[in-house]
Amino acid sequence: MRRREFITLLGGAAAWPLVARAQQRDRLRRIGVLVPFGENDPLAKPRLSAFIQALADLGWTDGRNAQIDIRWGGGESNQIRAHAQELVGSQPDVIVTSGTPATVAVQRETRTIPIVFANVGDPVVSGIVARLDRPGGNVTGFANVEASMSGKWLELLSEIAPGLKRAAIMFNPDTSPVSVNMPSLETAARSLKIEPIITHVRSSVEIETAIVALGREPQGSLVVVPEAFTQAHRAPIISAAARNNVPAVYGFSYFTRDGGLLSYGPDPVENFRRGTIYVDRILRGAKPADLPVQFPTKFEMAVNLKTAKALGLTVPPSILLRADEVIE
Repeated sequence: MRRREFITLLGGAAAWPLVARAQQRDRLRRIGVLVPFGENDPLAKPRLSAFIQALADLGWTDGRNAQIDIRWGGGESNQIRAHAQELVGSQPDVIVTSGTPATVAVQRETRTIPIVFANVGDPVVSGIVARLDRPGGNVTGFANVEASMSGKWLELLSEIAPGLKRAAIMFNPDTSPVSVNMPSLETAARSLKIEPIITHVRSSVEIETAIVALGREPQGSLVVVPEAFTQAHRAPIISAAARNNVPAVYGFSYFTRDGGLLSYGPDPVENFRRGTIYVDRILRGAKPADLPVQFPTKFEMAVNLKTAKALGLTVPPSILLRADEVIE
């Protein structure tokens, strides 16, 4: 699916309202976008729809005064790097990236083209920016993880499944900035007397093998680190956890809607929408180095009661009362 076909699918750029400022721009601006999903992944549409609509609200309409070129990473590091090279080679006015692997891949290819990221873990720890208040260089954006929130995943698991003794921390080391999450996870694990087990996965086969092994021993659980690979492979992760009776917690609510037990984290669609603010400012002449990195201001919790019942778990009132979304 090419860029034009996708945007037409979203509802047609011509249907979006123009603001007066759009008529004042006489040069077509090129905006590159690199997302970690496959082009048919249902997660991509709401994020890009929100992004394109928000750009239109700011006066940047595809096909009129802007050209939006979208590339899909498919959750694979090699594909992400190849598309990063392709986008940089096309010399756009600004490149928007989603997730740490895509941002790092584009940053390696250019130190001059402005980059605005959405949904990156702590960008200082990841080495993407030097400082949060004044990033320096050509990169800024909207982070989606504060290091302290990672420990919350284990705390929630211990509430919904008391007596846990171990937790597999699952991620792909090629695509995950797990160093952002580990200090908080390790602190929570010590406090809760849960053994953290680092679990590397690079394929659906490795996901299945790891979760089957986890399910063979009682009182095990799973923490799925939110990153490009685990997001792209959420279906086999959720399925394997259900079949092997393993309670699992995730970083985004769409995992829970797809059948996962529990999730806690920010709204990634909102971060994409917020990213247009910086794209607009950069197209008007602002420098990324002067735009501070912003973190999410709201986190949401979701719990799937059907999944809890299938696992033999009773969701305590302490979780039900705090949950933003309860799936029945």
